Amino acid sequence: MTEGAAFKDHFSSKAADYAAFRPTYSRVLVDFLADLAPARDLALDCGCGNGQFSVLLAERFARVVATDASAKQIAHAISHTSVEYRTAPAERTGLPDGCAALITVAQAVHWFDLDAFYREARRVARPDAIVALFAYDLMTIDRNDCTRTVHRFQNEDVGRYWPPERKLVSNKYRDLRFPFEEIPSPQFTMDVDWSLDALIGYIDTWSSVRNATKALGHDPVPGLRAELAQIWGAPDLKRRVTWPIILKVGRV
Repeated sequence: MTEGAAFKDHFSSKAADYAAFRPTYSRVLVDFLADLAPARDLALDCGCGNGQFSVLLAERFARVVATDASAKQIAHAISHTSVEYRTAPAERTGLPDGCAALITVAQAVHWFDLDAFYREARRVARPDAIVALFAYDLMTIDRNDCTRTVHRFQNEDVGRYWPPERKLVSNKYRDLRFPFEEIPSPQFTMDVDWSLDALIGYIDTWSSVRNATKALGHDPVPGLRAELAQIWGAPDLKRRVTWPIILKVGRV
C-alpha cells in the first residue's frame, strides 16, 4: 500500500473466517520480544487483523494499541481490556512521538509502504525500542502425503494467484529491507492440532484462493478437500500442523 493510495484490502471479505481459522502465535515468541523491550508500558501492533497477537502482547504490556486499515478486521477483533483497536494504516498510527517500547507486525508488513512505515516506526518508538516483523509460510502436517498435497495446492494450483507483495514471505524476508540494528533470534514455530475442516477453513482465507476463484470461475478449495479426505483419516481426526516463523527483530 502506498501512502495516500487506495488500501489493497485482501482480507475484509473473509474477516469472520480470518478470526475463526487463522492459527495463534506462540507465547514463547511474545516473551522473547517483551524481554527485549526497554519497558512494558506500551506496545504497538500494526496490521493487527483480528488481534490474535495483540491480545497475547497484552499479557506482558500494560497497554497495547492495535491498528489495521480494514474496518471489518477491527470489527471482528478479539476484545481485551488492555487492547485499544484503531482503524488506521500502519503508516499513520496517530500515536504521539516516542511512546512505544515494542512495535510488531505479524503476517502483514509485505502489504505496507515500507518507507512510510519505517518513518512512522522511528517516530513513535521510544529510545531502544524493539521492532519485530514476522510471518509464516509453508506449513507441514504430521502426515507427509497431506503436506505434499497442500504444498502443491499452494505453489502450483493457486500459486500464480498470490498477490505479488507476498513474494517477501515466500523468500522468507531475505529480500526485506530492515533498517534497524538486527538482533539474532531463535527459531520459533506455530503448532496447532487441527481437524480437516479447520485446515480447510484456514486455506479458504488465503488471498490466492479468492483470486483464483475469480479468475477460474469456480472455487478450487472443494477439490483440495476431497483429495485430502482420501488420505487424512477420520474427518474429525486432529493432526499436528506446524509453521516455522520468519522473524526479523531489531532495535531502533
